[in-house]
Amino acid sequence: MKFDRSRITSSPIKERYSKVEIEAAAEEAERGTVPPALAEEAEKIAGEIVAARKKGASVICASGAHAIKNGLGRLLGVMLKKGWFTHLAANGAAVIHDWEFAFQGKSSEDVRENIAIGRFGTWEETGLYINLALATGAWEGLGYGASVGSMILKDGLLIPERKELLDAAGNFLKAENSGGADGAARASAALDFYELIETLNIPPGFLSVKHPWKSYSVLAAAGEAGRPFTCHPMFGHDIIYTHRANRGAAVGRCAERDFLEYAAGVEKLQGGVYLSVGSAVMSPMIFEKALSMARNAAGGAGTIRDCAIHVADIQESSWDWSKGEPPMDNPAYYLRFMKTFNRMGCPVDYIQSDNRYFFTALYRVLEKKA
Repeated sequence: MKFDRSRITSSPIKERYSKVEIEAAAEEAERGTVPPALAEEAEKIAGEIVAARKKGASVICASGAHAIKNGLGRLLGVMLKKGWFTHLAANGAAVIHDWEFAFQGKSSEDVRENIAIGRFGTWEETGLYINLALATGAWEGLGYGASVGSMILKDGLLIPERKELLDAAGNFLKAENSGGADGAARASAALDFYELIETLNIPPGFLSVKHPWKSYSVLAAAGEAGRPFTCHPMFGHDIIYTHRANRGAAVGRCAERDFLEYAAGVEKLQGGVYLSVGSAVMSPMIFEKALSMARNAAGGAGTIRDCAIHVADIQESSWDWSKGEPPMDNPAYYLRFMKTFNRMGCPVDYIQSDNRYFFTALYRVLEKKA
């Protein structure tokens, strides 16, 4: 037995009250006053970033969805375009907020109110267009972030002819130079896409999806800059999974590509900088796997040790992490993500800060230094 999503009634997103308007949120985030102590931290980190970029090392920033919801997408996009960051990573909710901002200029629904009536997350445009973007991206060989970013930049999606997909599936399986596992995977992506657009009765051709607020989109900025914004979702965590257009295979193909692209960035972190901002689960979990993969491929011990890790979050912590893990009777012991980063074998520190202050402070210093 499994739940039949066709029983769900989706509502137009224009009917939803959204708590955050991107124009006001971005202005507040970018013009905010930075606490003096944080400005000092930003000076140190900015210096490390400048040094890392001169060496050609990675500067990776992973953040949770609140950074986007707080209106920081445009600021992060500029930092990526300027080359201060080589890679941005986030979770599935961050992509949803970024897309909704680009599409309608606002995001963030009232969970308590909508879940009471079974309406939470059941928004037609968000579920339909993001899932279609992922299916298109899986067919085209794109990652999760790039798939949604491409839809924003192009203001829509190109839906192929049914015959094109069926012919491609057959050719992938037959061609000697793309056969085997890769050919089978590409054939499967074509057939899965065929099934989706056939089930939803979506006609071939260009499907127009306008994004009037795309200038605020970090996904669009990443696409314009040709730099990665990778998404690392967890199945069932995001509202797009409620929609009838959701297909696990497309999500998996795109997310796998993003994780491997992220791991390639981690592989270049010797002499680099890793920022984890407001991500208690996603960032530490993907980092520890990717770092182990990179060290394994490089021969193990002694690799990727000179990497500055800075973790910023709003939670309180009085522990000096340079001393190692705190004892179990100290509340800091249960700051789980810090324990993970502390075990990675690289210098790590913790900065208590609102993500708006952190990114604004870092941007202002880098603007002077870089």
